[in-house]
Amino acid sequence: MERRIVDVLESKWREPDEGIWEVRGGRRHFVHSKVMAWVGVDRAIRDVELFGFDGPIERWRALRDEIHAEVCREGFDDEIGAFTQAYGAKELDAATLMIPLVGFLPADDPRMLGTVAAIRERLMEDGFVRRYDTGSNVDGLPGGEGAFLPCTCWLADCLALQGQEAEARALFERVLSVRTDLGLLSEEYDPAARRLVGNFPQAFSHVSLIGTARNLSRDVVGPAERRRRLGRRGPGVLRRGLR
Repeated sequence: MERRIVDVLESKWREPDEGIWEVRGGRRHFVHSKVMAWVGVDRAIRDVELFGFDGPIERWRALRDEIHAEVCREGFDDEIGAFTQAYGAKELDAATLMIPLVGFLPADDPRMLGTVAAIRERLMEDGFVRRYDTGSNVDGLPGGEGAFLPCTCWLADCLALQGQEAEARALFERVLSVRTDLGLLSEEYDPAARRLVGNFPQAFSHVSLIGTARNLSRDVVGPAERRRRLGRRGPGVLRRGLR
């Protein structure tokens, strides 16, 4: 099954798509989508390396390198100093905060430092992070929506990996502060109206919050840190962890 999935990635990754947010404004070469294609190939390679699964690993390694090189070349805007929403675009997208969280680049890579800084400047509102600029017409919908709570958690994760733990914890506490009396979250928060909006309850928000809690915990190695170590030191780290 995994080999068939990678076959599909190999044949489809160059095509435009609707992105993680399933926008209705037309297909584009979304940076996040390309990164996730890289993730799929990378994890298949890890399965061969770690567990001895069968697969054309040299071909997959070449494919992984090709995707990585294209994303870094086409998805990063030197003028803005950040990864953009799509190839050739000037708009930002908070989904690019996942780049270090999946091990594509280290969080302290200069390109990610620039991406985090740009998102904090252009997509933050009252301590929360919006998915993208809704005035850009990328989603084909009227502008205006609340901040997307998982994106705020992703920013906290990136800051934690960059060593800015106090700021990461402040964002984490910010998300905790808008829970209902039952501890539940929706998908978005409206900073102007000061209320939860969108789908409720939203599992995506809770999963992201739990991930950030683990990333900030001093007692466990969080998922983002594990991926960072794996990316920098190779498969032996994970193998030792499995023991």
